[in-house]
Amino acid sequence: MSDVTIRLAQEPAADALLGRSPLAALVGMLLDQQVPMEWAFTGPYTIATRLDGDDLDARQIAAYDPEQFAALLSAKPAVHRYPGSMAGRIQQLCRFLVQRYDGDAEAVWRDAATGAELLKRLTELPGFGKQKSQIFLALLGKQYGVRPQGWREAAGDYGPDDAYRSVADITGPETLAKVRANKQELKQAAKAAKAAAKK
Repeated sequence: MSDVTIRLAQEPAADALLGRSPLAALVGMLLDQQVPMEWAFTGPYTIATRLDGDDLDARQIAAYDPEQFAALLSAKPAVHRYPGSMAGRIQQLCRFLVQRYDGDAEAVWRDAATGAELLKRLTELPGFGKQKSQIFLALLGKQYGVRPQGWREAAGDYGPDDAYRSVADITGPETLAKVRANKQELKQAAKAAKAAAKK
């Protein structure tokens, strides 16, 4: 993956790592739950720094002592609201990448012939359900230039250019505001539908 300009962490050094490191992008996506998106996508940089490196290494993380790795994520400022459980998930992901892809995160998508095949590969990753996989697929297509045939269709609602539904559409503060506003609207609509169904 050649360097691409990413603005998910909204912090230059963290975004630079996301732009050059496939594993950092995967780990950021894994962390993106129950915390603000910027916090999640700054996580890979924080972990790399605490491991005294300028990138993440799947083999190193997979082999790390689990208690020490949890402590590494828990040190202030914590990498996530639930650093202990997320440390376990990151190690699980890295072990899978070592076993299945020889530790090469980019191999998950490098030779995927179709969007459907890529989606299948992503959903096989520990911690990646269908929705997270579709969002990451859309992110790969829109911002990383990974566009196997049918990728937009495989990404579902997150595929269209003007979706503004997820991190896949965030390229700076303006689009971040659009995505946040869209999410609020969708939440309100879901609440209203629920209330109407109860009547």
